[in-house]
Amino acid sequence: MLPWKRVLRPLTALLVAAAVATVPAATAHASSAPSTGWNDYSCRPSAAHPRPVILVHGTLGNSVDNWLSLAPYLEDRGYCVFSLDYGQLSGVPLFYGLGPIDKSAQQLSDYVDKVLSATGAAKADLVGHSQGGLMPRYYLRFLGGAAKVNALVGLAPDNHGATLSGLTNLLPYFPGAADLIKATTPGLADQIPGSAFLTKLNAGGDTVPGVRYTVIATKYDEVATPWQSQYLSGSDVTNVLLQDLCPLDLSEHVAIGLFDRIAFHEVANALDPAHATATTCASAFS
Repeated sequence: MLPWKRVLRPLTALLVAAAVATVPAATAHASSAPSTGWNDYSCRPSAAHPRPVILVHGTLGNSVDNWLSLAPYLEDRGYCVFSLDYGQLSGVPLFYGLGPIDKSAQQLSDYVDKVLSATGAAKADLVGHSQGGLMPRYYLRFLGGAAKVNALVGLAPDNHGATLSGLTNLLPYFPGAADLIKATTPGLADQIPGSAFLTKLNAGGDTVPGVRYTVIATKYDEVATPWQSQYLSGSDVTNVLLQDLCPLDLSEHVAIGLFDRIAFHEVANALDPAHATATTCASAFS
């Protein structure tokens, strides 16, 4: 493949994701009535796992498809598990997380309140993939979420922006491209390094007091790059690289959230650090 084609292909995918917002939808979102075992509002957290776990999908994800593996994994371990849709654009079904991230954070705030009210718990734990690991930080910092959240676990979170292996740096060379993304899919624009959203979010430090943060990254990530940019700095932060736990793990940005049981084991450790066990390559079979 010619070098210029190698550059244009991922950039074209980014623009297509923005352009899809202009296409009217003719179908309803499949997750409006999910046939899943989680989102059971009669679930009451146990003494062993006293906080509900709320799963926060990534960009172009939804509350069902992102969590077909991790939600049952956590349920099997005794957690009350919930998930939400956020960042919906009018006329765009199935693919969410595209609206302004500050508005998505308000949707998360409302949902956390709903779950806490239903379960009777004082606090929740949040587990998010990609934007789902980034967006809750706005909720924690600016919308009072720190008083209602014990821990935030991010799977490949783009905490300091998603560069798509550096391709967002090419946007200025494509006249109108940045404006198209901002106008049609503001949630994508907010994640571009240097955006006003990221500048506001990360000013004054990455974390807020009272919340435990865990970042689980893979060195094969091709979206939140360089992968080290996913890491957070703070007094109650644990940054984890999957390949330090299992060099054979080849998961990239999408796979780490969809079906990587080594990553899932590390999520379980982050949710219950008092009973954490070593994560190794064998964790893929646990």
